Amino acid sequence: MDTEILEDLGLTNTEIKVYLTLLEIGSTSAGKILEKSKLPNSTLHRDLNSLIEKGLVSFILEGKRKIYQATKPEYFFQFLEEKKRRFEEILPKLKEKEKKANVTEIASVYKGVKGIKEVYSIMIEQKGEYNTFGGGFVTAEIMSWTWWQNLHKRRIAHKLKSRQVFDESIREGGEIIAKNKLTNIRYLSKEFASFQETVIVGDYVAIAVFTKKPYAFLIKDKAVAEGYRKHFELLWKQGKP
Repeated sequence: MDTEILEDLGLTNTEIKVYLTLLEIGSTSAGKILEKSKLPNSTLHRDLNSLIEKGLVSFILEGKRKIYQATKPEYFFQFLEEKKRRFEEILPKLKEKEKKANVTEIASVYKGVKGIKEVYSIMIEQKGEYNTFGGGFVTAEIMSWTWWQNLHKRRIAHKLKSRQVFDESIREGGEIIAKNKLTNIRYLSKEFASFQETVIVGDYVAIAVFTKKPYAFLIKDKAVAEGYRKHFELLWKQGKP
């Protein structure tokens, strides 16, 4: 089972292991969890206490012994709402700090799959048109078509129109994405396939590199964005529906 989403919610690998173990075996003592999870005793008790604080594990006392139980998986929706509420409390202060910075150009590097996800999240929140070129089947291997489809659903929720240039090797996946509203895709030959994708929206340019250790560059510079956009338009004219 892919547990990456649980990591994204802030759980450590060992907390995930403890929670899943409790889901599988039901109400039980720490000893049983220890036996099945194979975790060190100190790690187990640290993670149990952390999961209890997060509301993901509860316990009752049977004499002097604690019996633990995992909260139903549906509780994660409440867990997410609480995180969202707490973040909304500090958002105004974060925005104030952002205004004080008064930065007009930026250039940043983001590492790993999580870094790439963050860059694409930033891009779909910009105003303008979502233009991309490059990429290939490797992008689906690393990020999965499900993730790409969800990204475009979020883009559409932001009412961000797109034009994208893919290569023929990923036409099948591209046609699935093209079924969405506000979405236009054209194709170049398979020789156009690469391990990086360039995204241009507004004054932002993102270059995502999909290697074994993926990373991405994020640039905010109007002149640079215009340069990449001209290149995109040339490719768009060459592409075929």
